[in-house]
Amino acid sequence: MSGLKHEKREVGAALAHLLAIVCELRERCPWDRAQKLEDTARHLLEEAYEAADALGRGVAEKITDELGDLLVQALFSATVAAENGAPDIAATLEHAASKLVRRHPHIYGNEKAESVADVLATWERVKTEEKKQRRADSPLADVGRALPALMRAEKLGEKARQLGMDWADAREVLAKVREELGEAEDALARGDREHAVEEIGDMMLALANVPRFLERNAEMTLRQSCEKFIARFERVAQLAAERKLDLRQLAPAEVDSLWREAKRAKS
Repeated sequence: MSGLKHEKREVGAALAHLLAIVCELRERCPWDRAQKLEDTARHLLEEAYEAADALGRGVAEKITDELGDLLVQALFSATVAAENGAPDIAATLEHAASKLVRRHPHIYGNEKAESVADVLATWERVKTEEKKQRRADSPLADVGRALPALMRAEKLGEKARQLGMDWADAREVLAKVREELGEAEDALARGDREHAVEEIGDMMLALANVPRFLERNAEMTLRQSCEKFIARFERVAQLAAERKLDLRQLAPAEVDSLWREAKRAKS
């Protein structure tokens, strides 16, 4: 236990040192001084995605680097927010600590939680109680509102499940995807592009929920596919270069042939 206390002191000192640097840069660095509150949101999101990418790849050095950048940006955002009327950083940290204690009554109270499911149920119950005074008419209205659409679609599915509405399994979700795809195709056949876009959005919403039925995350699933696409495209470009072909001048069938060749090479 004494070692843990020593480590906590070291973390506290390191956090204080980092915060001091962030505050000094805000005061003295022209770039930092120029940042407005709305600018910090973009920088924070960029750092969060870079940290998520590092975590997904599992490279320890990259994780340390990107999580450090994310922490810097979080402290910087809190500093700028405090200048614009939000509570100061100490109050923000205390608020976060209080929320964690409140949402873990099985650790800091008298409740019991024997499983992950018990913990999640308690977490949602406490969150619901917290929101009673400021809740929107719909229990889904505020779910993931600030998240990118893909992540929000998945969260909406998770919340709907907690409220008693969900598909039974991945096959049911895929059936819904096919249904929406068919409706989009019908709309395109009629020349109704607005309705087609609406149906495509419905299809994407359903499709974003398939990975959670397979114990996967929608965001990381799509990121992995993006990386796979990049690798295959690079192979296609390499094949074209080796054969002195210009991809932009090839017919779709010729490009597809190269793509299938690249796909076989990676399978």
